[in-house]
Amino acid sequence: MIPTDDRQFPAALAAALALPFDYNDGDGVDFEPFPAFLSAEETTDWFQSWTGNTELDGDNFRVFGQDGSGGYAAFWLIRPNHPLVHQPVVFLGSEGETGVVARDLGAFLWLLAGGYGPWEAATSYEPDWTPRHNQELAAVAERFATDCKQSPAAVVEQATREFPDFDDTIMELCR
Repeated sequence: MIPTDDRQFPAALAAALALPFDYNDGDGVDFEPFPAFLSAEETTDWFQSWTGNTELDGDNFRVFGQDGSGGYAAFWLIRPNHPLVHQPVVFLGSEGETGVVARDLGAFLWLLAGGYGPWEAATSYEPDWTPRHNQELAAVAERFATDCKQSPAAVVEQATREFPDFDDTIMELCR
């Protein structure tokens, strides 16, 4: 566990999540940001329900949004002694989907700018879906993460390469 209970959005995340995400009747981004991180209690309740393991807490996650089915997007606090903005962004879906979608907040901003939400980055259920570049989110990424600019495919590939055992790690916690 990373010793932090800071539940304030970093400025870059707050700027990105203040913008609208257009689902566009299934042809857009399926992401509903929260106005703040879930509380420690809410996060623990969710993580225990998701895993079926009441011995766990949610201290290693900062949940900041969901898809339409209730899957959560969160920072995974796995890097000791690193600030929140340098922690990976993960998705834990309502149907058991898991994925590390970005290695840090800067990469996540470019993922959003490229027209992907956490669900779209973690799953491949909609083969005909085409992402649409989001100019407003690109402006946020340019403002806060100029040095991290990359394509959504590169963002996901780097995150997956850095954390190849995320799914196994989470599934080992399930009962």
